[in-house]
Amino acid sequence: MITLDNEQDAFADEIKTRSGINFSACLHCQSCANGCPFLEGMDYAPNAVLRLIQLGLEETALKCSTIWICVGCNTCSSYCPMAIDISAVMDELRHKAIEKGIKIAEPDVLNFHNEVLNTVKKYGRTHKLEIMMRYKLKKMDLFSDMGVGLKMLKKRKLDLTPSKVQDEKAIEKIFKGK
Repeated sequence: MITLDNEQDAFADEIKTRSGINFSACLHCQSCANGCPFLEGMDYAPNAVLRLIQLGLEETALKCSTIWICVGCNTCSSYCPMAIDISAVMDELRHKAIEKGIKIAEPDVLNFHNEVLNTVKKYGRTHKLEIMMRYKLKKMDLFSDMGVGLKMLKKRKLDLTPSKVQDEKAIEKIFKGK
């Protein structure tokens, strides 16, 4: 039996509270990994990151590449038999890593993350195609990930045109912190 001390439990409880997600329901069936279009670039499968949190391995979870490679496409959640919003957990881990000043495991990924936030500010949701295009243009590296982009198009995870939320004031409030 694995016994966790209070500090290890505290990390899991904090991530549950901050994300609003009960990832303790994870069956570790790896269905999330089967659907993830970015799994090849990750050091841990999505369910393995949940296990790191459950075991209180805060430093390992916050330093892993997976939390930065995840683009929040929610494919993992749609494959999950327990409907766990894994991308929300990944997002919370990214915020925690930034707060703690953890060295980001993937070069330039914070720029990518900022592009994600910019589209949310602009449309109220992500527009993945725009995110990828802006990021790739800034890096002047347009074609290296073409295969991943085509894979996402095939799985209908990239909309050609952005959709926008109706309540723009609600989005403004979110970004102002009110």
